[in-house]
Order: sequence, then C-alpha cells, then structure tokens
Amino acid sequence: MSYEIKLNVNEKDYELEVESDERLVDVLRERLNLTGAKKGCEVGVCGSCTVIVDNMAVNSCLMLALEADGKNITTIEGLAQGGKLHPIQKAFVEHGAIQCGFCTPGMVMSVKALLDENKNPNEDEIKKHLVGNLCRCTGYKKIIEAAKSAAKEI
Repeated sequence: MSYEIKLNVNEKDYELEVESDERLVDVLRERLNLTGAKKGCEVGVCGSCTVIVDNMAVNSCLMLALEADGKNITTIEGLAQGGKLHPIQKAFVEHGAIQCGFCTPGMVMSVKALLDENKNPNEDEIKKHLVGNLCRCTGYKKIIEAAKSAAKEI
C-alpha cells in the first residue's frame, strides 16, 4: 500500500509516495539521489547510514520512510555550504580520519548530532556517542581527534 509523505531534507521540501515497508535510507538514496548515507549492515549495527532526524542521529536503515513524515532530515550532503566544507568535514580531512571513506558520512553525522547538543564534549562523551558507528580502517583515534578539533572550531 502506498502513502504520501512530506519530508524536509537538507532544508528542501519533498512530497513523495512511499510503500509502507520502504526504509528512509532507500528513499534518500534511490528517490532523492542522496547517496551519502551508506547501506552497510542494513540492520542498525554499523552506523554508515546515519542521518539527523529532528536533531537526533538515527540509523536510516532502521527507520521507515513513513516514520519520517513531517520531519526535518539532514544528510551529509546538507553540511557543506557554498562549496565550503563544514568544520566537522574539514576536521576529518585534516586529521586523517578518513580511510576507505565508507563509514565517514555516518561518523560525521554522529559527531554533528553530538556537537549540536554538547559544544564541548570530552573524549569519553565522544566515544560514547560514536558507539553505534563502526570503522574497519582508522582505529578511531583520528576520528576522536577530528571530533575534538571540530568542537573547538565550532
């Protein structure tokens, strides 16, 4: 069965018809061509599909598109403005927190959600907030350094 929903994604309004079992990650990637949220484990373990929904980091593979109706969503594509990287993206680049890059959008979005609610997190708070994001390449040290650096800049 199809339902009409309204989404605000990266400050742009969309009206879409979705199926009852369609996931938010699929709508973002396949309907809106916003491929930054990666389809990794598809069961909410890896965090590569993390987006911000109404100021909260969520695994978009676990959220039905219907649940996002009327919500404000920010994806990695919505961070850079006017061709200029967001301070978190810039910090990830400067600190070498990007290896293969698959987890990077989800990591960046989780850090953004954290810094939106806590402007000066300590290392333990950063680690706790990133617990739902897995990286097989960096060992997390550089990701944590990037998060600390971004917090100072923001």
